[in-house]
Amino acid sequence: MSDTSHTLFKICSFGIPCYNSAADMDRCITSILEGSGYAPDVEIIIVDDGSVDETPAKADDWARRYPGIIRAVHQENGGHGTAVLTGLKNATGVYYKVVDSDDWLDTQALATMLSCLRGFVERDTRVDLFISNYVYEKVHEGTHTTIDYRFAIPRKKIITWNEVGYFRPDQHLLMHSLCYRTDVLRAGDLPLPPHTFYVDNIYAYVPLPRCKTLYYADIDLYRYFIGREGQSVNESTMVKRIDQQFRITRIMMKAYHLYDDIEEKPLASCMMGYFTMMMVVCSIFSKLAHDKSKVDEVIKIWAELKAFDKKMYNHARWGLLGFWTNLPTPVGEKVSVGLYRAAQKIFKFN
Repeated sequence: MSDTSHTLFKICSFGIPCYNSAADMDRCITSILEGSGYAPDVEIIIVDDGSVDETPAKADDWARRYPGIIRAVHQENGGHGTAVLTGLKNATGVYYKVVDSDDWLDTQALATMLSCLRGFVERDTRVDLFISNYVYEKVHEGTHTTIDYRFAIPRKKIITWNEVGYFRPDQHLLMHSLCYRTDVLRAGDLPLPPHTFYVDNIYAYVPLPRCKTLYYADIDLYRYFIGREGQSVNESTMVKRIDQQFRITRIMMKAYHLYDDIEEKPLASCMMGYFTMMMVVCSIFSKLAHDKSKVDEVIKIWAELKAFDKKMYNHARWGLLGFWTNLPTPVGEKVSVGLYRAAQKIFKFN
């Protein structure tokens, strides 16, 4: 007799992309199980992305132990974006949230989120995007930094984008803070290229205009390790992978003419801030690479933006962040890097 338990109603599907994740995945999965109270309306999809360690066996073991809640999906290695899309393809939940295998969710905050999502469905109230806080856990410092959206988004209220306020430079809506309705993600293209890092930026950017209603819960849900050697957001790793940053930024650039395509001005402003950050990352890390070809590439991508959309270019290039991170001459370059270092200490990123 085949197992059909996963076809029962699911309020939320959690996609966990796993590549050689045997050392970390247990804590991630356990946090979701415990935070949900092992509820049958929760679904965990472990996507084994061609792992060569014990990840495939662990995924299958988890699925055997919790057949009504956990499923294991195996695929050839395609990278983080492909694994995210595989999880989405297999999701049966009303909502879909990505949790990276080396991160985890706070159990009490997760219980709160699920209670909210169930309430939306029970009242037949459509909410396209659920937003919560995330926490940077700094490995070497033993500290943590919470990113919240207070003063930018009204709390505990179903709203539209026209009701949000100003997002500070440290308040970008990253993947960690987002839980989409599954049908929103499936309603249009989600261009996550294979074998490419930093696709989470596309995931947190391209679907936003499809979200007509949103809800912000001021809860510290997502716990995110940062600062480990070899991690994709480790500074030295980001310098080595600057070409992938350019690739992701170009995809985001060409996704929208923000001031023409986005009707809600607060949303256009929010997305412009995020895209500007991506351009700034390209500018700064091309300097940190100490490679003239990378500097030439950043000149090229700014020229592409200017040709694609003059208004987006002017906002990004001549706003405070764009201006101060693209100062000319060797002295200007040192000033730009120095300002980045100062911001790094203040906001605790990388």
